[in-house]
Amino acid sequence: MDVVINGEKRKVTSVTLLDLLEELELDPRAVVVEHNRRIVRRAGLSDVTVAEGDAIELVHFVGGG
Repeated sequence: MDVVINGEKRKVTSVTLLDLLEELELDPRAVVVEHNRRIVRRAGLSDVTVAEGDAIELVHFVGGG
């Protein structure tokens, strides 16, 4: 299905947001997920279904000093 991730249209096979992070090889502990303009807490990632046309924003935490 087609979704928009960080403003870019992409084809994905994921069923949930947690599946999507796994598909993209992202650690859910280091990413904030916004799904259709709503922040999704880490505990809820497996509860939110990804649907055709969804808008998803992913923000990565980067450490350093």
